[in-house]
Amino acid sequence: MSLLSVFATAILPIVTIAAVGFVLGRVREIDVGPLNTVTVYVLVPALVFHSLTTTTVGGATLAKVFVGVVVFILVMVGLAEGVGRVLGESEPIQSAFVLVSAFSNSGNYGIPLSEFAFGATGRATAVLYLVAQSVVIYTVGVYLASRAGGARGLGALTKVFRLPLVYAVVLALVVRALGLVPPADGATMTTIQLVGDASIPLMLILVGVQLASANYGAALSRVGPANVLKLLVAPAVGLAIVSMLDFGNTTVARVFVLECAAPAAITSLILLIELGGEPPAGVSGPEYVSAAVLTTTLLSVPVLTLLITLLKSGLVGSLL
Repeated sequence: MSLLSVFATAILPIVTIAAVGFVLGRVREIDVGPLNTVTVYVLVPALVFHSLTTTTVGGATLAKVFVGVVVFILVMVGLAEGVGRVLGESEPIQSAFVLVSAFSNSGNYGIPLSEFAFGATGRATAVLYLVAQSVVIYTVGVYLASRAGGARGLGALTKVFRLPLVYAVVLALVVRALGLVPPADGATMTTIQLVGDASIPLMLILVGVQLASANYGAALSRVGPANVLKLLVAPAVGLAIVSMLDFGNTTVARVFVLECAAPAAITSLILLIELGGEPPAGVSGPEYVSAAVLTTTLLSVPVLTLLITLLKSGLVGSLL
């Protein structure tokens, strides 16, 4: 498969829809709060439930994906923590550096990307990746954001239990295990699919709007190491993990690697704004994360085009 073909079928739709959001965010003042609430509390749970109840991926493979995500994030946190200390970073940049290196934009960016690149299996795998990462980001991620503000409190951990998508996963797995999944062509599943599918374009539009309104400040010149870790080291770590865990499904393994290479998560910015304390002199944590989200998103276009081409070509198939 050629680079041009991959770009046209998997990357261009992502870029085009996100660009619409970016332009909209520039010309109009958009309050993303209500849109994000609808996405998180209604659209994504429907997407999660439908994807996991209709996927042909086995339960054992799904469990391995969940474990793989946790292992991947912990490895990246360790690597970024070490690199940041070698570079002499101090708080709040140290914790911001770790956050953007370890956590991917696996929802707004990763789910549409995986579906365009690998179809229904890609979407189901990306959904599970998002759920697993959400659990970790509201535990380890909350700790890092609190540390950036000079605190060690983990009071925000309860947020993970407020996420409907977590309960959507549990319900989907229970329904599958009991053999109670409604007919795929019935009114119930058709309605759930319709609601879930609406999340795909809206998530990408939200990415564009958020990029248009982010404050990058003087941080753009400092995020080079974070870009390297997120876009180059992260997929290599993901590849190592799938080769060790043996997912048993080549498409799932490929999507896992792709999700690991997705741009920095916008959720990290939200956590730092909420928990990062007073802005210090110089570059703040939120400014650093905003710059990393912008640069990794832009650089991901050529990087992920090449990565998808390599994954689909089988050139790295021996490791998957």
